[in-house]
Amino acid sequence: MKKFLATTAATLALIGAAYAGTVEGVVQSVDPATRTITLEDGKSFVAPEGTAVDGLAAGSKIKVTVDDSTGNVTAVETAS
Repeated sequence: MKKFLATTAATLALIGAAYAGTVEGVVQSVDPATRTITLEDGKSFVAPEGTAVDGLAAGSKIKVTVDDSTGNVTAVETAS
């Protein structure tokens, strides 16, 4: 029974991680020409066309939503 519970818990943890589609962080830099946003932890994201990135500045807290199946950024918004 303990083995079953451990396996179930591990499976649920992996399923939860697979659906995690948001990343929060602090902006290190923004390249408006390529719409690339780099966070202080080194992660970089390319915002979709039509997303205004020129209003973002270093030090801004943001939340990036990523499509799990494609890895594409679907939204960028300021975080509180």
